Amino acid sequence: MRPRWLGALLVAVFAVGSAGSSAAASAPLRYAALGDSSASGPLIPNQIDQRCLRSDRNWPHVLAGRLGAALVDVTCSGARTADLAGRQSGVVPPQFDALRGDTELVTIAIAANDIAMYEAFTECATPAPPPVPAGPTCRQKSAVGGVDKYTSRTAATAPKVGAALEEVHRRSPNARVVVVGYLTYWRAGGCYPTDPYLPADADYMQSRLDQLGVMLAQQAKAHNASFVDIRRPSADRGLCEVPARRWLEGGAPASTTYPYHPNAAGMAAAAGIVAGVVRGG
Repeated sequence: MRPRWLGALLVAVFAVGSAGSSAAASAPLRYAALGDSSASGPLIPNQIDQRCLRSDRNWPHVLAGRLGAALVDVTCSGARTADLAGRQSGVVPPQFDALRGDTELVTIAIAANDIAMYEAFTECATPAPPPVPAGPTCRQKSAVGGVDKYTSRTAATAPKVGAALEEVHRRSPNARVVVVGYLTYWRAGGCYPTDPYLPADADYMQSRLDQLGVMLAQQAKAHNASFVDIRRPSADRGLCEVPARRWLEGGAPASTTYPYHPNAAGMAAAAGIVAGVVRGG
């Protein structure tokens, strides 16, 4: 079993008389955040990286503040698992470059872009007001050769997530590794026509996101990482709620964020949930 992320600090506690140990004990936690737009915070003020649409109020920044950690945040909108080791769009450096041998905490929030979940947001929208035009459901549109494309893509992405976690352990062998899921988008039945997805389609799309979360949890468990489920705590905070209760916005955001992404309140809430897991050991 790999050393715990606080191992070095615990050793320092017992070396009471050493000035070097005191310095180690007081040093901020070395934290690297990897991931996609669910973590980067596109359009949320203040944007500190225009290429990646990264906010200084995203949940990794809020989490670092809660933990008193020294953060290296390389989360980037549009990132896929391939961009952890490769240059995203040929420009953004590999996210793995943020990892060091002395990194103590790593969070990863990724995989929705691997399964191209964004396709459903375009293919399954029904913008016309009632009466609803007849046509195939989102589930029917997503079947390719009788197989659900998001289910097959999720299965294909699982080993990529597992390999990424193993690489994190290799590069930062003493780090606590935490995989973070996705917030709730729709309550049961959605909220058509306020949001342009019919009840059956909203339920289907949320089920594909839930399926993705299950895969992430399984890969975390299989590769010596913790998983943080932010889906359940946000079940009544999705895009169908009144603006004051939302942690995630829909197609017409009531607060400054990219459509169908977490808002600042959601980022703060996610940080609190992740902090609870990290502090819980």
